Amino acid sequence: MASTPRAARQTSRQISTDHEGFLRHRGFRWLKLSALLCLAALAGYVAADVEPRPNGGSWYGYTLGTIGAALILWLALLGIRKRAMTRGSWSLKAWTSAHVYLGLGLIVIATLHTGFQFGWNVHTLSFALMVLVIVSGIFGVVAYATLPAALSGNREEMTQGQMLEALKAVDRQLNDAAQPLSRDHADFVLSALGEGALSGGLWRRLSGNYRNSATQAAVDAFNRIHAAHSAEPAIQRVEALLQRRLAQLDRMRRHMRLKALLEVWLYVHVPATFALLAALTAHIISVFYYW
Repeated sequence: MASTPRAARQTSRQISTDHEGFLRHRGFRWLKLSALLCLAALAGYVAADVEPRPNGGSWYGYTLGTIGAALILWLALLGIRKRAMTRGSWSLKAWTSAHVYLGLGLIVIATLHTGFQFGWNVHTLSFALMVLVIVSGIFGVVAYATLPAALSGNREEMTQGQMLEALKAVDRQLNDAAQPLSRDHADFVLSALGEGALSGGLWRRLSGNYRNSATQAAVDAFNRIHAAHSAEPAIQRVEALLQRRLAQLDRMRRHMRLKALLEVWLYVHVPATFALLAALTAHIISVFYYW
């Protein structure tokens, strides 16, 4: 049976929705709702008939504090929610969109809750941890919006395993090609072969700074050797293979750097979230204890 125009339109809308990113979900629905919530909180803060202005100890401060605490607890549930894949209004995409925009709105809610009063206490600690969680989350959103395309472009349809195999293949050719060389020249090659693609700590991987690369040093050395022995085929072949090895290393290092940037924010975001929940609990208990 041929599909009706209505069914075709529904299918088209469904495909469009399926390919829509979580930031643009349902025409920025959660951005609009978060903005409305912030505007309502600001309007209430301005209109509140309280002198001095509303703070955490006023009725309006308690109202915003309750809303903020409820939002924090709900936002923290995303990690559990990720384990369930569903469609519709409460799909994972919708939940993630709400997580991002309501998390940003929480800055306004929590700041108005404090009444712009800060000090060296558990209340300000809760606020600072909340800001840390939100800032790390913003980094994560930017990373997921920009890095996957760069990661895919760098790989050129190769998996990480295939890139490692390509490097090993160059190393085998390089080892064979270096056999006729003198000991001094072969030492440069051996030094390069001893350098792994994943060498270096987290900071080196994140920064992509490999200034002391043994392969780069070998390439530079063979550029000089080639200038003095340009007619020797063995020198030319080793030089070409070293340059291929360096290019493959650079690709793998870019791959590892992009992967690290894509994941490293979680090492701040997740622990800071648990610390925030602990500080928030202490904050709430202390408020009711001294009420």
